[in-house]
Amino acid sequence: MGFESMTRKRPGPDAVAMTNGERRVRLLDRARVYACGLTPYDVTHLGHAATFVWVDTLTRVLRVLGVEPILCRNVTDIDDVLLEASQRAGTAYEGFAAYQEFRFEGDMAALGVRVPDFEPRAHSYVGAVVRLASALLETGHAYSAGGGVYFRGAHVAARAGLAHGEALRLARRYGGRPDDPAKEDPLDVAVWQRAEPGHPAWDSPWGPGRPGWHAECVAMSASVFGVGVDVHAGGADLRFPHHAYHAAMTEALSGVTPYARAWLHVGTVTVDGVKMAKSTGNLVLLKDLLARYPAPVIRLAIIDRAWNRSWDYTPEVVDHAAVRLEQLHRASGRPHEASEAERERLRALLAANLDVPAALDTAIEAGGQAARLLTAALGLS
Repeated sequence: MGFESMTRKRPGPDAVAMTNGERRVRLLDRARVYACGLTPYDVTHLGHAATFVWVDTLTRVLRVLGVEPILCRNVTDIDDVLLEASQRAGTAYEGFAAYQEFRFEGDMAALGVRVPDFEPRAHSYVGAVVRLASALLETGHAYSAGGGVYFRGAHVAARAGLAHGEALRLARRYGGRPDDPAKEDPLDVAVWQRAEPGHPAWDSPWGPGRPGWHAECVAMSASVFGVGVDVHAGGADLRFPHHAYHAAMTEALSGVTPYARAWLHVGTVTVDGVKMAKSTGNLVLLKDLLARYPAPVIRLAIIDRAWNRSWDYTPEVVDHAAVRLEQLHRASGRPHEASEAERERLRALLAANLDVPAALDTAIEAGGQAARLLTAALGLS
C-alpha cells in the first residue's frame, strides 16, 4: 500500500504538529525542507548516508501525515576540499565534481533515497552570493577588506551556546580562517573570499574571488525558498559553524527570525568512538555494505534509533537491523486489518520526534496491515 493509506481520509480540524526536540512545529499543506547536501569530492560512506536517509525518512513521514514536503538539497561544488581532491586526481575540478556527484546519486538511488525537488549547485549561484554580499554591506552586517567581504560574526558563537575558545577551535577545523589579517574579528566569516592562486575565481565589485561556504548555502536556500524554511537538516557536526552562520546571515539579510522553525541535526556515526571520516581512515563505504546487505537493512540500521543520537558502527548493528526487518516482514504477513486507532498510534509516534523505534515495535506487535503500512512509509519494502 502507498503512503496515503496511513493519512486521514478527511483533513482534521488541526494542523499537523510534529515535535522536534522541545519545539512543536505546526504544518498545514506543505513543508519547506532544506538539506545541506553533498560536497562531491569522494565516495559515499555510512556517515554521509545516515544524514540523507534521515532526511528521506522525514519527507516520507511528512507525506504520511498529509503534508507535502518540498525538499531542496544543495551540491557544494565550489569548495577548497573539492579543489584539493581534484588536484590530487590530476583533473579539472568541474569534471571531478560531476563524476563524484554521479556516483553519489547512484548510492542514494540504491538506498531508496528519493530525488529532491530542487538540487541547486553552488557554481550556478555565484551571482546570488555577490548580491548577498552587497545587501549585507548596505545594512552594515558586513564589511569589505583586502578584496573580500566579511560577515560580522562575533555574536554567532554565543547565539549557538558556545564559548569563544571552542568557537575558534571549530572555526579553524572547518576552514573558517580566524587568523585572516583582513578580519576585524576572528569569528567573522567570508561572504566573498578574495582570489588565491590555483583557486577558481569570478569577477565581483571587490575584485576576483569566490563565494564563502556559508554564503553559498544562504544564496541557494534563499533563492529557492525565500527568507526561511520549516526544517533545516544536516549532520550534527555542521551545527557550528555552518548552520549557525547560515541562520545568522539569512536573518541579517531578511530581518525575519527565526530562519528555520526546526533543525534536524542528525547524529554522528563513529567507529570505536571516533567520528567516521576520511582523515581518520575509518570509513565504512556504502558500496561495501550494499554488497553484503539489502538496502532496506542498511536503512533500518540507520533509522532504528533517535535521529539526533550519535552511534557507533559495528557489523552487529547491521545484523540486528536484519533481524528487526525480518520481524517486521513476518508481522506483515499476518491477516489483520489495521484499525483507525492503530493507524493513529503509528501517525502519533512518527510525528513525535520521528520515533521510528517505537513505531516499529508497535507495528511488529500489531502485525498485518499496520506492519505493511509502516514498511511502505519508511521505505523498507
